[in-house]
Amino acid sequence: MTRFSKLTWIAVLALALAACGDDDDAAPPETSSIRVVHNSPDAPNVDVLFNDAVVLTDVPYLGASDYLVVPSGEANLKVRVTGTDTIAIDADVDLAPGVAYSVLAVNLVADIDAVVLVDNLDPPAAGQTRVRLVHGAPSAPAVDIYVTDPDDPLDTPTLSDVPYLAVADDLTVPSGNYRVRITPAGTQTVVIDTGSLPLGSGVAYTAIAVDADGGGAPFGALLLTDTSPGD
Repeated sequence: MTRFSKLTWIAVLALALAACGDDDDAAPPETSSIRVVHNSPDAPNVDVLFNDAVVLTDVPYLGASDYLVVPSGEANLKVRVTGTDTIAIDADVDLAPGVAYSVLAVNLVADIDAVVLVDNLDPPAAGQTRVRLVHGAPSAPAVDIYVTDPDDPLDTPTLSDVPYLAVADDLTVPSGNYRVRITPAGTQTVVIDTGSLPLGSGVAYTAIAVDADGGGAPFGALLLTDTSPGD
């Protein structure tokens, strides 16, 4: 069975841009990369602040930004309900130089929180596709995940008994058309079916199981492409 690990550390939904200094002789600052995913199904739209500067506004449910380059090191990150002064999350975080992160707002709004995935932006070899699967649907139980050819029947799960907020080890497979189906663990009752997905050569993806807007069924999947900023 493929082993799972919890998302690596709890932080806050946030993205940021910051200006460099004006000293032409200064060494360039170390940077990190972050993208944000709004994955709290009954939460309102939000704004994101970095060191109290607004850098994203009116982010909706299942909105996902591109990667942005931010200064490495300690920073203050906040998420605010759009159109209000209400701060939902306020935290100090430490961003490692040269590391890319995906920051997900998670849980229903009553327990809204944020988790951070450390991302691998190195492309797989030509002819290969890399896929990372995340159980991000708060209303769904532990699940089995099937990654198959589009017309194959369900047989043995690719990943078994995946709990909420677990992230799987990367799957590297030949590029082509695939189908991801998700069932409650121990059953073959499909609750998420992506249909045929073309997965490109030399491309990495993160696929997140998600609730419907507002929470609960019907469940769906959000497919993100993991590429370096500027690619």
